[in-house]
Amino acid sequence: MRTAYGVETVRAAERALMAELPEGALMRRAAAGLAAVCAGLLGRVYGSRLVLLVGSGDNGGDALYAGAYLARRGARVGAVLLAAGRAHAGGLAALLGAGGRALDTGAEAYAQLAAADLVLDGITGIGGHGGLRPDAVPPARAARESGAVVVAVDLPSGVEAGDGTVRGEALRADVTVTFGAYKPGLLIDPAAGYTGAVRLVDIGLGPYLPDVPEAEALQHADVARLLPVPAGESDKYRRGLVGVVAGSAKYPGAAVLAVAGALRGGAGGVRYVGPGGPAVLARFPETLVSEGTPAEAGRVQAWAVGPGLAEGPGLDDVLASDVPVLIDADALRTLDAAAVRARTAPTVLTPHAGEAAALLGAERAEVEAGRLAAVREIAARYGATVLLKGSTTLVAGPAPDVPVRVNPTGTSWLATAGSGDVLSGLTGSLLAAGFAPRDAASVGAYLHGLAARLAADGAPLAAHDVADHLPAAWRNVTGGA
Repeated sequence: MRTAYGVETVRAAERALMAELPEGALMRRAAAGLAAVCAGLLGRVYGSRLVLLVGSGDNGGDALYAGAYLARRGARVGAVLLAAGRAHAGGLAALLGAGGRALDTGAEAYAQLAAADLVLDGITGIGGHGGLRPDAVPPARAARESGAVVVAVDLPSGVEAGDGTVRGEALRADVTVTFGAYKPGLLIDPAAGYTGAVRLVDIGLGPYLPDVPEAEALQHADVARLLPVPAGESDKYRRGLVGVVAGSAKYPGAAVLAVAGALRGGAGGVRYVGPGGPAVLARFPETLVSEGTPAEAGRVQAWAVGPGLAEGPGLDDVLASDVPVLIDADALRTLDAAAVRARTAPTVLTPHAGEAAALLGAERAEVEAGRLAAVREIAARYGATVLLKGSTTLVAGPAPDVPVRVNPTGTSWLATAGSGDVLSGLTGSLLAAGFAPRDAASVGAYLHGLAARLAADGAPLAAHDVADHLPAAWRNVTGGA
């Protein structure tokens, strides 16, 4: 499990650790790890050209000490001091003592940036807000345009560490070296899009961090532990039946895609309700098709409702049931928060940014700019588990003290019609198989994203390709077990 902690939590852990160490030891520990990563990126340190972009805070100190380590190994290091007179005194002395040079923001600085092999971004740290200051923008742009490898110190300057928002100009990194713990902004878009590859340097914060993080991301091993394996006495009923209410005369394909995901999600069978029965049976004859209402379809252990539903019936019946319910797409448009909160069984909502904006009465751009706040607010308002789809898919439950889960899998090729229908069926099937709603949503997103990667393999894909690759994703996670 990859865990992330908020800014104040990390700062408190740093203070606790620093109280037990000699003065300056923690910064030098972080800088040594940073320098080691930079040396690995350079390959040959001797004779390489480094430029440090140095702000007034501790991130600037980390960059200066790392520059000193590399200068002692023969690198030519120049530090552009963006806050003249306020650079970290100890770090600056260490750099100058190792043969590095201090530069102002004049022509020489830009000449060195243009010729650099690697640029260290130490402009702002985890306490930075509101994007880069105007005076930092030109050198940051020059660094990005230089062709050098840009390495961010702890996080890219200009992004918000706590929630992943970007409220101004930021410096996009090729590699981010973060210290002690991941921060939410390193995992959540739009800020995560600025980090490049993220390397975590252990500086000893672990014992001082709380047991419950602010955000977490499942890894293969976590998902493998959750996936069900049928026992010898299992049958389709013990494994769970999932009901799918989807499709319409206008969108019969949505029914087919939702059933495709549901059949591959671990439940023992799929009941389908809706006007897409002929299309579903033509593709998946094993589906149990009902021509009545959801209430007449027979017992299920979970419902998935919404993909391609248009104005079709079904949502009220499903909400009145006593089993977990997943609500997606068209069914979200008329959703009543009080009706969802009144349910005694769990509810999972799976909006994309536009649907999330409608649920909140906000603009889509607000949701996309503040994904963490949006998913938390929907979960609280509706008393439901919310899977907010997008470039970073987030899963939040209604309890504010439970970490938000950040899905680490996926590909930009997944932005294709019908892919969300597959995810709805898959996640509904996991609910029917007995998963808790938060686990069903996060495991569904993980397998869905991994299947898309396997299906795309660097090329465009269609939604049915994602469904077809779900068994391969499952085997990839479990090692074929």
